Amino acid sequence: MTHSTLDPRPSTLEAALAAELAELETGGLQRRRRLLESPQGARVTVDGREYVAFCSNDYLGLAAHPQLIEAAREGAARHGVGAGASHLISGHSTAHRDLEHRLAAFVGLPRALLFSAGYLANIGVVTALVGHGDGVFADRLNHASLNDAALLSRAEFKRYPHLDLEALERLLRASRARRKLIATDAVFSMDGDIAPVPALVSLAERYDAWLLLDDAHGFGVLGPHGQGTLAHYDTGSKRVIYMATLGKAAGVFGAFVAGEAVAIEMLVQRARSYVYTTATPPLLSVALAKSLDLIRAEGWRRQHLQQLIALLRQRVKPGRWRLVPSHTAIQPLVIGGNDEAMAVAERLARDGLLVPAIRPPTVPQGTARLRISLSAAHAADDVERLAAALNAAQ
Repeated sequence: MTHSTLDPRPSTLEAALAAELAELETGGLQRRRRLLESPQGARVTVDGREYVAFCSNDYLGLAAHPQLIEAAREGAARHGVGAGASHLISGHSTAHRDLEHRLAAFVGLPRALLFSAGYLANIGVVTALVGHGDGVFADRLNHASLNDAALLSRAEFKRYPHLDLEALERLLRASRARRKLIATDAVFSMDGDIAPVPALVSLAERYDAWLLLDDAHGFGVLGPHGQGTLAHYDTGSKRVIYMATLGKAAGVFGAFVAGEAVAIEMLVQRARSYVYTTATPPLLSVALAKSLDLIRAEGWRRQHLQQLIALLRQRVKPGRWRLVPSHTAIQPLVIGGNDEAMAVAERLARDGLLVPAIRPPTVPQGTARLRISLSAAHAADDVERLAAALNAAQ
C-alpha cells in the first residue's frame, strides 16, 4: 500500500477552524474539560485536587449510591453489559420493559418509552409528531435540544418571550398550522424557574395542540414523591407529552418520554433517534429501578435540598450581581461579563469550591453567570462556605 506525501502546511479548512477557535479564546468563550477522578458527589477530585462541587445535576446525591452500584452489578450479571441491538431488532430486554412500566406508573401517565439521552428524546418526539405544514411554539429560553428538534422537523418554528403566555396565545390564535406543538422546559436549566404548566395545559387544550414538557431538572426533585413538575402542580392532560432525563436527580443515565398510548406508539414507529439507536445497557435499567425506589421512599432528600436552597438564598448578598429568583436546585448568580464570571469561578476554585461559569451562547449576551447546583448530598456547612466566598468575592 502506498501513502500520499502529507503536506505539513495547514489547509484552508484547518486555518479557518483555527481562526474560529482563536476568536472563541479571545472572547472568553472557549470551553475546556476538567478531568473527574472520583465518583460524582458533593466532594470530588478534579484534575488532582479535591473540591466541594456545586456543578453537577446529581440533585438527590444518588449518582454514587451503594444500592445503585449493587443494582448495576446485579443487572450486569443477569443481562450482560451491552444491549447489542436497537430496541426494534433484539435489544429490548425485560429490564427495559419493566422500567418503562414503572416510569409510566410513577409519573401517572399511560405509557413510557426509554431513550438513550434527553437530547435524543426531544429530537425524536418533535420530528415524529410534526413536520412540514405544522407549527412548533417554543419558549425563548428552552434547552438547545428543543430548538434543534424544531429546526430538524421542518415545521414552522415560532419562539415566544420567556414565560410570556399572552404572546404564546397570540401565536397560537394566528396559526394555520395543521398540527401544533407547544414545547417548553418545565424547569429552565440556566435560570431555575418553573414553567406555568397549568396555564400551558389550558392553552394546549384551547388551541388543539400537543404540549411537550422537558422536565430534565424537575423529575425526582419536584412533586410529593419526586414525580416531577406535573405532580408539583397536580395537573395533567391527554395533550401532555412528558420527557425527563435519568442522569440527573435519578443518578444514572438515559431519558424517557411518557404520555398517551397512541402518542408513544407513534414514537416507537417514527422517532428516528429511537428506531436507529442501540438500546441502553440493560444493567442501567436495573439500577434505575432501584433509583425510583429511593426517590419515592427517601423524601428527606428533597426536604434537605429545599432547606439548602433557602439557606443559600438567605446567606448570599448579591450586591452588584443578581441572584435569579429560583426555588429549585439551580441557583444562578448573574455576573454579566464573560471575563468577570470566569475570574470569579477561578477564585472560588482556588478556595476549593467548584462552580461553573456559564457564558454565551448558552445564556444571552451580557448575562454570564455562575450556575450553582445544590444537592441533597451537600451539608449546610458547604453552603455557608460557598456563600461566604461569594460575598467576599464582590
